[in-house]
Amino acid sequence: MNNNQKTLSIAVAFGLMGLPTYAQAAGFQLAEYSATGLGRAYAGEAAMADNAGSQWRNPAMLTYLSDTQFSAGAIYVNPNIDVNGTVTHPNLGQTTATAKDFAHDAIVPNVYFSHQLNERTFLGLAIGTNYGMETELPNFAASHFGDQAKIITAEANVNLGYQLTDAISVGAGVRYVIGEGHFGASVPEKNIVGMDGTNPIKAPKGTILKYMEGDDTSWGWQAGTAWQINPNHRVAFTYKSQVVMDFDGHAEGIPYGKHKPGQLAVTLPATAELASFHQLTEQWALHSSINWTDWSSFDQLVANFHDGTPNDLIKLENWKDNYRFALGTSYAWDQDLTLRAGIAYDLSAVSTKYRTATIPETDRTWLSIGAGYRATKQLTLDAGFTYIFAKKASLYEPRDGSDDQAAAIGGAFAGEVTGHVWLVGVQASYAF
Repeated sequence: MNNNQKTLSIAVAFGLMGLPTYAQAAGFQLAEYSATGLGRAYAGEAAMADNAGSQWRNPAMLTYLSDTQFSAGAIYVNPNIDVNGTVTHPNLGQTTATAKDFAHDAIVPNVYFSHQLNERTFLGLAIGTNYGMETELPNFAASHFGDQAKIITAEANVNLGYQLTDAISVGAGVRYVIGEGHFGASVPEKNIVGMDGTNPIKAPKGTILKYMEGDDTSWGWQAGTAWQINPNHRVAFTYKSQVVMDFDGHAEGIPYGKHKPGQLAVTLPATAELASFHQLTEQWALHSSINWTDWSSFDQLVANFHDGTPNDLIKLENWKDNYRFALGTSYAWDQDLTLRAGIAYDLSAVSTKYRTATIPETDRTWLSIGAGYRATKQLTLDAGFTYIFAKKASLYEPRDGSDDQAAAIGGAFAGEVTGHVWLVGVQASYAF
């Protein structure tokens, strides 16, 4: 095992007990950084200072956390995603192509720590993930276009917050990201991989057409600011840089042989959030967010080989930037109990033309409720629950020239993706 693999194994064991196989935000982005925010559909997160986890979305919010604080939690993810359609080959006829509930349950944990160095300077440490996705479609009749895809990342942030004035705070942090990934396609049961004169040649079902895997470590950064307009109103802005993961590993399949060393670059996109917090009455507060993700940087998957042979296009993606809109509220029932609710709409990062079964990206609507309970003066317990409606969306492959060879082997695919997701999270926070 190489050093990157050792580092990955240690970090995943410590910081990530599991990852959802179907990302809950756009693309393969994960929004689930805390159960506290889950209860309001992550509305206003860059402007919130609930606990030490606030630094994950905006390091400037460290300046609202006094003394030393610790927060840890986990979110259970139960996705139910189906793909249904047909494959049509000019010589082999039509076949039903179905994959039922191909995303497995998982747990997404997090750990946060904050410490006040002096009156204006604050330090934080955060461990979690921003990106993760895994799909596997066994016995899928359209497997020649792709039957497995995986990106798993774990991330550690070291953050610093500074209060410039009584109203303005800033923050920044360094992100260390580790990850692994793979993408693959295989021969379906009905196929033609060549001709022997006038006789078609058939490959055994499951024969690897194209597959590539690898792992890598990389660096990124984040920065944010907050403006306390008055005691009841606050706005904030935060930005996370893109991180390029050069997954170093090998390729295999019909064009490559059994083991061809190479590298697959995947860009984890930049993100930004504009958020606000408004204390409307002594009990009621309103939260809002607009999030942007630079998914247009995820344009293609290209294999680069170490032996000097030409690069090979694994798949064109051609994604587009996406936006997320969230509105939430909090109600202080009494000095110990806070109730939360929220709604959000997450736009798809891919058009119908470029949607695939391996990453069945579509619009989502979030409905969330949650609560926080101050068990003692120092200990707060939070819980959140969310139901996500995934909009029914169409799939068509081949999408462009990069899929023509696959279509010639197994035929064209037309179908749709449907589904929903349940999220349940808990969080414990302690102020020393």
